[in-house]
Amino acid sequence: MKITMLGTGSAFAKAFNNNNAIIEKEGRLLLVDCGITAPKALHELGYGFNDLHAVLITHIHADHIGGLEEFAFQMKFVYGRKPILYIADTLVQPIWEHSLRGGLQQDEAETLHDFFDVRPLSIGAHHELMPGLNVELVPTRHIPNKPNFSMLFNGFFFYSGDTVFDPDLLAGLVRDRNVKVIFHDCQLHPPGVVHACLPQLLTLPAELQERIYLMHYGDDQPNFIGRTGAMTFIEQQIAYEVEQLTPGGNS
Repeated sequence: MKITMLGTGSAFAKAFNNNNAIIEKEGRLLLVDCGITAPKALHELGYGFNDLHAVLITHIHADHIGGLEEFAFQMKFVYGRKPILYIADTLVQPIWEHSLRGGLQQDEAETLHDFFDVRPLSIGAHHELMPGLNVELVPTRHIPNKPNFSMLFNGFFFYSGDTVFDPDLLAGLVRDRNVKVIFHDCQLHPPGVVHACLPQLLTLPAELQERIYLMHYGDDQPNFIGRTGAMTFIEQQIAYEVEQLTPGGNS
């Protein structure tokens, strides 16, 4: 499994793109979130929307879905096909009614299904997204009263979809689920109200920290290099073999 972060920036970052990723498995590409900067970031890496097998959405903030309107229109009018949209079943109605309908709908009868091949995902189940790649939704806390999901890929790779600090969740993933690699959003400065902040993450034991790769950070990230304990910043637009990021791997 290979992952390339299109961006690693927070919602307000300007030096870094939105925190979106491409996961490659057996020659197919899954886009994880499609924020405002995703179309440009894909172009910079030499990809177009038609190169993607599907898109997977964690939650409906603009830095995670702001590029879906362009994605839908390009696929409809340029490529003539509906892309696969993997999304939690509880987000299907909100993403249309509260985010996409105003820009996409040209006829009152049109729905989300006219633009995407919608594949709702349920909590507590394993879903095959592409050959050799499955996911389990992990509900995580971000904004009160707004559903948000992190992703557990192939049983060993946890990718946070924005979450507050939850040490019990992280410890349980490693202890009970044998999770090897954790990509975690990181607000560099306290307080950690809607994201885990770096001072909080630094309280984790070393055996957890060494599995954590930090993303979704602010523009002053260079000032924090070397100040993240046993954790490592992940960089945007660099391809990583996920298996090599495991403790004892060849990262």
